[in-house]
Amino acid sequence: MNNYDIWFSMVKLSYKIKLELLKKLKNTEAIWYYSMTKSTYINEEIGEDKLKALLKSFWNVEKINSIKSIMERENIAMITYNDKLYPENLRNYEDSPAILFYKGNLEKLNKNKSVAIVGSRGYSYYGENVTRIVAAKLAEKNVNVISGMAKGIDSFAHTTSLKEGGYTCAVLGSGVDVIYPKSNTSLYHEITKNGCIISEFLPGTPPYAYNFPLRNRIISGISDLVIIVEASNKSGSLITASCALEQGKEVMAVPGSIFSENSKGTNKLIKDGAYPLTSVEDIFHILNISYVHKNERKYYFGNAMEEKIFSIVKYSPIHIDDILKGTNIDIKQLYEVLFELQLKNQITCLSGNYYVRIANSV
Repeated sequence: MNNYDIWFSMVKLSYKIKLELLKKLKNTEAIWYYSMTKSTYINEEIGEDKLKALLKSFWNVEKINSIKSIMERENIAMITYNDKLYPENLRNYEDSPAILFYKGNLEKLNKNKSVAIVGSRGYSYYGENVTRIVAAKLAEKNVNVISGMAKGIDSFAHTTSLKEGGYTCAVLGSGVDVIYPKSNTSLYHEITKNGCIISEFLPGTPPYAYNFPLRNRIISGISDLVIIVEASNKSGSLITASCALEQGKEVMAVPGSIFSENSKGTNKLIKDGAYPLTSVEDIFHILNISYVHKNERKYYFGNAMEEKIFSIVKYSPIHIDDILKGTNIDIKQLYEVLFELQLKNQITCLSGNYYVRIANSV
């Protein structure tokens, strides 16, 4: 961290011009001295004098010291496009961020392949289940899981990767010190310990709505593959998919029910040419990583009634009244059996007295 890096992160210029300055002049200190001298840079988009005047106008010692103070207090680091730690997958785009702020371990990001998992905040159990399975399998193969730390699918992707000992990176639409949503405070701190949080926005920047489409291009940019789990026709996840396609990245989508609002966006992506995610093998095939499908886990039952009730509960939610119709036991005994199956992590209870089988692979 130095004053010149902080100053340059404050400068309001197009991504293209900021990258050109860094590529030609090598570092932010040289850019500052360029603005103070008669040396020429030659840029077609903006005149030399105007460019220098604009650069100088952002030099504000008080503001620089304020940001530096936040970074020191919050243990925030920063890198420029020319640093070795800069995400390799994010290079070579006209709108690559010239500077990134981060918390955590950024080094691992370049060591393994990365897959973005994004989707709806208003998720279904189906979407949650698929996300957890995919994130777990990626962690098992040392594939980085990238997402945006939003509620729903994003959070499940990060949480599962961490739980399975994987590496995960959250790209924020705010400053790296601004936790959003607040309900993800615990997750945020876990990621900083065992993964990385990055942002192109200055520390202290609130989560403005217009920041998130900009954030999405970084999610796709640092990834080798983007998976959209659930998305309505107006979901921000579709922006991430669009960014990925513009960047030449592969896009996968999880097929869903034609009656589900949360699957309209993903089904359309598939219709338009995205790879349908039908098994984890599909993912590793695209990543060119060998993968041997493991047999489904074996289920063990304490008695015949447990086995019968388990056979009624499928991977689609079923109401307790419908389970009751398929058995010849009273409701009290049914609840006891369902509770036992939940303790064995074979089924789970959803809101509204719906039950569903827990999958361990797709």
